[in-house]
Amino acid sequence: MAENYDVIVLGSGPGGYVAAIRCAQLGLKTAIVERELLGGICLNWGCIPTKALLRSAEIKHFMEHAGDYGLKVAGKIEADLEAVVKRSRGVAKQLNQGVTHLMKKNKIAVHMGEGTLTGPTSLTVKGEKGEEKLSAKHVIVATGARARDLPFAKADGQKDGGRVWTYRTAMTPPEMPKKLLVIGSGAIGIEFASFYNDMGADVTVVEMLDRIVPVEDRDVSAFLEKSLTKQGMTIMTGAGVEDLKVSDKGVKAKIKDAKGKVGETEFSHCIVAIGIVPNTEGVGLDKLVEMDRGFIQIDGMGRTKSKGLWAIGDCTPGPWLAHKASHEGVTAAEAIATELGVKGLHPHALDRANIPGCTYCHPQIASVGLTEEKAKEAGHEVKAGTFPFIGNGKAIALGEAEGFCKTVFDAKTGELLGAHMVGAEVTEMIQGFVVGKTLETTEAELMQTVFPHPTISESMHESVLASYGRALHI
Repeated sequence: MAENYDVIVLGSGPGGYVAAIRCAQLGLKTAIVERELLGGICLNWGCIPTKALLRSAEIKHFMEHAGDYGLKVAGKIEADLEAVVKRSRGVAKQLNQGVTHLMKKNKIAVHMGEGTLTGPTSLTVKGEKGEEKLSAKHVIVATGARARDLPFAKADGQKDGGRVWTYRTAMTPPEMPKKLLVIGSGAIGIEFASFYNDMGADVTVVEMLDRIVPVEDRDVSAFLEKSLTKQGMTIMTGAGVEDLKVSDKGVKAKIKDAKGKVGETEFSHCIVAIGIVPNTEGVGLDKLVEMDRGFIQIDGMGRTKSKGLWAIGDCTPGPWLAHKASHEGVTAAEAIATELGVKGLHPHALDRANIPGCTYCHPQIASVGLTEEKAKEAGHEVKAGTFPFIGNGKAIALGEAEGFCKTVFDAKTGELLGAHMVGAEVTEMIQGFVVGKTLETTEAELMQTVFPHPTISESMHESVLASYGRALHI
């Protein structure tokens, strides 16, 4: 006999486990199916452990510059890579245990094993209990995604002596790279480039497009490239890796530069960060959903074309971010509960224009909404302003005066179209602009908002003033 639920969630990442918790909170009998670790990739092998690694690298960076703060450090600062990784894994383990606790607290049934759909609302699980048959009134697919391989150089980092890594091996490296090639300059590539550069590796970043972090505002891309180059990285934009020859000693990369010149360079290791592939094969989805390049097509609530079957997170169209997945999980849960007769809920579709993006390199990057370029392309008459951190007292006091805040407004309506920041703690500050956009703020309201002094957040206020020629400290 199949075990019956109101909702079964397939996958326990930040979308899946949050969806399960919200379903349980709404009184629905809920189960979750996970093949590996509760918390999924983000918590165990992505967002959280990488931030732990980056924090270690950041502290090392500050210790090396202790003299700038009037401090003396005896002896040479050295990184213990094994200890750094151990701390990172400890953080991931703690949060995995936290999710396990949340499942118990909310009385969510956990089925560990490989889940395969046998219909829109039924599946089998092959795992620690043998083969289980489960059914539900609704199923949410939250199977996530994995790193994309180079067609001519598959990742081999899981093997002893592997030289071509994805993010997973880069988080638990068997050895410290001496000379590292990073292919791709999106958030994952740049974060690992920043980490290993601070840890002492000789890092080269190759980006196919004409600038690094290409989804960001051009001014941010230019500033970051200048900053990373100053830190010792080699940045190659408009370039491509045409071939990789892997040996026991390293990799030989054939790289075509922006001028079309092809050269061969040797590296000890290579990290491939060229995007993701959705985990939608072998799950039984083929005849149940519509797909585009493997991504499940959904409506604004997460519904697929099959009644009772929903999808959220990285296996659906982007942006492929943990916080987007969590929000989708809550939206789908509340839409399901409404269909099952729960009163008083008013779920509405996610507004993708208000999803922030954060990159935790050094310096940090954060943004929300349209870039100045995209705003103009969309037909807006634009007012944009930038305020540099060198004009901010707190940033100077922290010794973190490199960076800026930029805001983009519609000149006719005063609507905040976008905000873009690079520098210290901007990943924490961006939420101010996200709230503003969600509340449909205008420049007048932001100008009238009192920002605390002394804080780096004052640069947010000044950038709004700068957009209208009213900046006070530049």
